[in-house]
Amino acid sequence: MSKITLLLRASTLTSVMLLTACATTSREDGVNDPLEGYNRAMHSFNSSLDRNVIRPVAKGYDTVVPTGISQGVSNFFSNLNDITVIINDLLQFKFGQALDDTGRFALNTTVGFAGILDVATMAGHNKNNEDFGQTLGAWGFDTGPYLVLPFFGPRNFRDSFGLVGDMYTDPVNHLDDAGARNGLIALRVIDARANNLNIKNVLDEASIDEYSYVRNAYLQHRENLVYDGKPPEDDFDLFAD
Repeated sequence: MSKITLLLRASTLTSVMLLTACATTSREDGVNDPLEGYNRAMHSFNSSLDRNVIRPVAKGYDTVVPTGISQGVSNFFSNLNDITVIINDLLQFKFGQALDDTGRFALNTTVGFAGILDVATMAGHNKNNEDFGQTLGAWGFDTGPYLVLPFFGPRNFRDSFGLVGDMYTDPVNHLDDAGARNGLIALRVIDARANNLNIKNVLDEASIDEYSYVRNAYLQHRENLVYDGKPPEDDFDLFAD
């Protein structure tokens, strides 16, 4: 699948949701979730896919692949993600952070053998988390309703549009070889899931209503990222059940 096709599908999906949702409708508890029926169904679909396919494969990967190699794989994809981080640093006018992240990327790409070794962190260049959804938030765009996407999981309308930018700046999506591109995408998904094998156990123990727990945790996490760890207290109050 070409990067253009991926972008068109992502933008079409979010456009359809915008047309079908009532963007001004909010729940009584303050969470903007007018698509809850659809979202719960999609959450169940994603959970089933994870339970029956992704998690078992990730467990096998975690069992077979030595820790050092799997860590190198994680580092490699993290290094590629720094390209998206740097672009969004600049779009948010975080020029000092952009300079530091550029140094991090250059160091890991060269001395770290394409990012397989995370020498930058050892040198004091810590990993930052920036994406186009956060950039839209920094520019003042409202989150819009909560939205669960197939395969991608929890989002909101703002982050769904931001996902298009994230996909475009992902070097993997620009590979001409479809086999290599799809293989890297699959490896990234499996590696990321292998790094979070305990998530399901946490969800089972933390909440009777898994959907509400995931939704509120996602919204709080994203709000925290947009405000760089200092969100307005009133915003967190909106997510309390």
